[in-house]
Amino acid sequence: MEKFDLNILGTGSALPTTRFNPTSQVVNFRDNLFMIDCGEGAQTQLRKMQLKFSRLSHIFLSHLHGDHCFGLMGLISTLGLLDRTGELVVHAHPDAEKVFRPLLDYFCAELPYKVIFNPIAPQKHELILEERSLRVYSIPLKHRVPTCGFLFEEKPRPRHIIREMTDFYQVPVRDMNRLKDGADFVREDGTVIPNDNLTRPAEPTRKYAYCSDTTYHKSIVPIIEGVDLLFHEATFLEKEKARAKQTMHSTALQAAKIAQAAQVKKLVIGHFSARYNDLNVLLEEAKTIFPETVLAEEAKCYPI
Repeated sequence: MEKFDLNILGTGSALPTTRFNPTSQVVNFRDNLFMIDCGEGAQTQLRKMQLKFSRLSHIFLSHLHGDHCFGLMGLISTLGLLDRTGELVVHAHPDAEKVFRPLLDYFCAELPYKVIFNPIAPQKHELILEERSLRVYSIPLKHRVPTCGFLFEEKPRPRHIIREMTDFYQVPVRDMNRLKDGADFVREDGTVIPNDNLTRPAEPTRKYAYCSDTTYHKSIVPIIEGVDLLFHEATFLEKEKARAKQTMHSTALQAAKIAQAAQVKKLVIGHFSARYNDLNVLLEEAKTIFPETVLAEEAKCYPI
């Protein structure tokens, strides 16, 4: 099966600590890298995980809080030092270009490549990026500033040809692509050979959803329903529910409730508050509702 992995660069929340890096992730889809958020130190973590800078072409910023975007300028500068020539696309709130373009003009005036800002509307669920085998959608979240998550969805793959059957029915080569797309085969005498007799179903498509930062927000459930892997912030324990509501973050229990309602296959929780020395308390709380929960661990790869 083609590569589709989640690489965790940083799992911390707003307050810097020596234990956690600020939020950042990389989705590796068929050796093409897509970064989600870019907190300070993201480029150092890329090196530690031996992810190739040259494979990174798109960066998605969930919102413009510093712990999610202060690493962007350093990464852009480093890519210039590495003589990058291919364009880099930053998908973010329209204000992102207003914030970063003056800094680029001042610090990176002679970049050998283009930085393109693609404005997105965080309040909408819509298609942001479409490539040959992948689609990326926004997921409206509820935070103190306009914020969205991201849904990475593998496109359906073609059906598998059953060679002995196509040989038996003497299917011409010109019809093979139609069979892969699900069409029946019609012989010259008008006989219809059902597609199921000639092909096998393709492997199920895979989906990954990223939801950080957000208060408990049940409206996202239909968008993320059935995903193979869900990352959902779990900044606080349920006993700090009032603090979570005030700062518009989620508790571990609330993250688990979202995963349960959406019937996802696996939940990864992260964006941890610096107040917790033992993260297992967050994990155990989430697992009371959704047993298929794991902690986000920095420098770890999670297959999707």
